[in-house]
Amino acid sequence: MNWYALHLTFTGVALTTVALLPVAALAVWVLARTRRAAGATPRWALRGSLAEVGIVYGTLPWVVMTMLPGGRAGEVPGRVSLLPLADLVTMDRGQVVGNLLVLAALGFCAPVRFAALASVPRVLVLAACCSASIEVAQYALQLDRVSSVDDVLLNTTGAGLAALASRRRWRATRPTRVASRQ
Repeated sequence: MNWYALHLTFTGVALTTVALLPVAALAVWVLARTRRAAGATPRWALRGSLAEVGIVYGTLPWVVMTMLPGGRAGEVPGRVSLLPLADLVTMDRGQVVGNLLVLAALGFCAPVRFAALASVPRVLVLAACCSASIEVAQYALQLDRVSSVDDVLLNTTGAGLAALASRRRWRATRPTRVASRQ
């Protein structure tokens, strides 16, 4: 298997994600340092930076995996399943868990970073829109995948559960600035 083909597998995505952990850590450090230089409190600078990088680093690999083409990509028309819970009974445990994790980082980190998203219903709406967009892209790109309403339901549920898990970390106020020293 060549390097390019390896990246187009679950294992390849997982290995790439692990390999990019130092890059994510560096991004947090640079963002926090930049915010502190702009006058943000050290706590908010780190918190906001961790949340923003967490959204991207925790969501992007899952989205990449959902966009991996099947064996007959481009050859077969897209398939759609719009009957709620019809596909759920045929999914194995790994698929269910994977679908719950696709937008979990978004659900966990978005309300921590953005006060406007500090409510479960808002996170659910955001996650449902993101998940529906993923399913539409799978269909439009003819990736030899089934675009299913059950995937949207599971992705949204995962984001909602993750949001509940982070509820103690939500902030209702805008970031504060360090008072200028004169």
